[in-house]
Amino acid sequence: MLLAGDEAPTGEGMSKKKESEEQVVVHEEFTYVNGAATQILKCGPWRDLWKYENTPKVLFLVIPGNPGLADFYRTFIRTLYCSLKQQYPVWAVSHAGHCKVPNGMKMTEETENSNIDDVFGLRGQIEHKLSFLRKNVPKDVKLVLIGHSIGSYISLQIMELAPELEILRSVHLFPTIERMAQSPQGKILTPLLCYLRYIVYIPVYLMTLLPERVKSPIVRFVMGGRCSEEVLTTVMDMLNMDCLANVFYMASQEMRMVTKRDSSTIRKHLKKLTFYYGAKDLWCPRQYYEEMKMEFPEGDIQLCERGFHHAFILRSSKEVAEMVTHWVLDDLDRL
Repeated sequence: MLLAGDEAPTGEGMSKKKESEEQVVVHEEFTYVNGAATQILKCGPWRDLWKYENTPKVLFLVIPGNPGLADFYRTFIRTLYCSLKQQYPVWAVSHAGHCKVPNGMKMTEETENSNIDDVFGLRGQIEHKLSFLRKNVPKDVKLVLIGHSIGSYISLQIMELAPELEILRSVHLFPTIERMAQSPQGKILTPLLCYLRYIVYIPVYLMTLLPERVKSPIVRFVMGGRCSEEVLTTVMDMLNMDCLANVFYMASQEMRMVTKRDSSTIRKHLKKLTFYYGAKDLWCPRQYYEEMKMEFPEGDIQLCERGFHHAFILRSSKEVAEMVTHWVLDDLDRL
C-alpha cells in the first residue's frame, strides 16, 4: 500500500526503498517488567520526537503472538516505521520470559517485591503489558495497538482494563480471541499442551543440547527452508528450556481461558477496532470471521485475500506492515 500522495516506485525506486529500510536502526533493550525478563525493540527517535509540540505524540506498539519473541517482528516494525515516513515511533514488546536473556541477566529478577504471582501465565502477560505501558509511555501519548494472534486478545483486555489510555486504533492480525481449543489447530494441540506438556519437554530438552551446527539445518528444514536469517536466528535463540517452558505454559492457559468471544468489549470499542482474519487459518477459522461479520456488520472486519498465513512474520512481514499503514492513515490525519 502507498501513503496518500506517493507514487508507485519503479524497480530502481524499490531498490532504494529496500536499502533505506535496511539502514534504519532497530534499538534493542532488555529490562524487567513485573519481575520478568522482557525484550523491547524500538524504531525511531522515540524520546526526542515527543519533545516537539508540532509533532503528534503517537506510539505504535506491537503485542506478539505466542511464541512472543519481539525479534520475530523486527522486519515488521522496521517496515511499518518506514511506511509511516519515519514520523512515529514503533515498538515491539516481548511476552514475559519469551526471550533469550543476555549474559549476566536472569529470566526473573531477584527481588522481594513481586507484582504478579503468575507473570508467565496469560493473565500475568496482560498485567505485564499494562505495567510496561504505565512505566514507559507518557500519559499524553496516543497509542496504536497492533496485536497478532493471542496479542489481539491481550490488546482487547488492555482496552477494557485501562480506559485511561488514549488508543487511536487497535489492529488485530489473525486474532485468536475465542474458542482456541475448538479450532482445528487447537483440537490437535490442546491435549499436548494441557495434559502432556511435561512429556513434550523431553524431546525439546534433547533438541536444546544439540550443537548449533546441528540445530541450524534442522530448524531450516522444519521452517521449510525459506526462512530469513533473521527468523532463523530468532528461532535458534528460542531453543532454550527457560524460554520454551514459558511459551508452552502460556499456550496451555490460552487453550483453557480463551473460550467465549468478549463481544461486550468489542461492541464498546468497535469504531477503533480492525480485525484481519486468514482465509485458511487453523487457529481462527473462516467460521469465526463469518460469525464476527454477522454480529458486527458495521465493524472493520476483513478476510485476507492475499494468501497470508497466521504466522505472517515468517515470510510476509513487509506486506502486512504496508497494509496496516494504509488502515491507520485516516486516524493519523485527524490528529
